[in-house]
Amino acid sequence: METGTAEGHRERIMAAVTRLLAEGGFEAVSTRAIAAAAGVQPPVIYRLFGDKQGLLDAAAAHGFREYLDDKTFLEPTADPVGDLRTGWDLHLEFALANPALYTLMYVRPRAAETSPAARSAFAVLAGHIRRIAEAGRLAVPEDRAAALIHATGTGTALTLIATPAEHRDPQLSLSAREAAIAAITTDAPATADPGPVAAAVALRAALPRTDALTDAERGLLRQWLDRIADSPSSPET
Repeated sequence: METGTAEGHRERIMAAVTRLLAEGGFEAVSTRAIAAAAGVQPPVIYRLFGDKQGLLDAAAAHGFREYLDDKTFLEPTADPVGDLRTGWDLHLEFALANPALYTLMYVRPRAAETSPAARSAFAVLAGHIRRIAEAGRLAVPEDRAAALIHATGTGTALTLIATPAEHRDPQLSLSAREAAIAAITTDAPATADPGPVAAAVALRAALPRTDALTDAERGLLRQWLDRIADSPSSPET
């Protein structure tokens, strides 16, 4: 007779899915195999997760969250661009250590919907980009910067996953990382003149923290700053 709490069942099922993915990839993950590995009946899985896709979404989010929880050195430092580099390296480390989970996050999400784990990862990235903007170091709008880093990082990770370990270029991630960072940041320190685009991006990032403007004024200023951030500018000297 099956015993245990719903939370206990959930933990065992998560552990079983993670282990099956790591050992055999997607082909090894079936409702029957999960139930056997977790010591539960198949109806328990459907009751807790709705369907297999819901279970896989939860497994990917669980694996990514546990990975981040283990990284105690993720506290922000005084160098937001350096923190972005650290975040990139951790992202690639997670991808190569958990190729099936990573593919589940980015290649096999629900139709027309990003997986919960991918949304969590993007939120971490957006936080890095916001801090760079606040420091006056971001040379393009935040949304564009986050999208570029996301696309480059994900593409690099999936390329490395698809390449046999013995044939991987150890410099690929470093080269892609530095090219992407160079495309979105400026070398100007926060105390120097960062140029109109970086200044507009920095002020745009700080708007949510000010209460000196009405909602209408804040919205109008946001539109003006977006126009400046999107406008071509001459090379900064």
